Amino acid sequence: MTAEDKLRVLKSDLQLITNANDALLSDLLELAARLITREGITLAEGDIECDMLVVQYAAYLFRRRAAGQTDTAMPRFLRWQLNNLLFAQKGRVETS
Repeated sequence: MTAEDKLRVLKSDLQLITNANDALLSDLLELAARLITREGITLAEGDIECDMLVVQYAAYLFRRRAAGQTDTAMPRFLRWQLNNLLFAQKGRVETS
């Protein structure tokens, strides 16, 4: 998925139809990828699971910012997806 595709999917998820927030959303996509990588997950280019995880994380960041300090906990489904991908990657045995 290209950066434009991720932005399009993110805007659809957030139900945004204008381009007014595109710069912010693009930055959130980049931040989401960095935060996911910081957790030890390797993001594979073109992998739908990784691409959608970045989009969902960016949507969470956008919604958290909009909600202020009232409800900032990470959704359980997102934490579950992060943990599952991390465990799957760490559980792989490399053979050389």
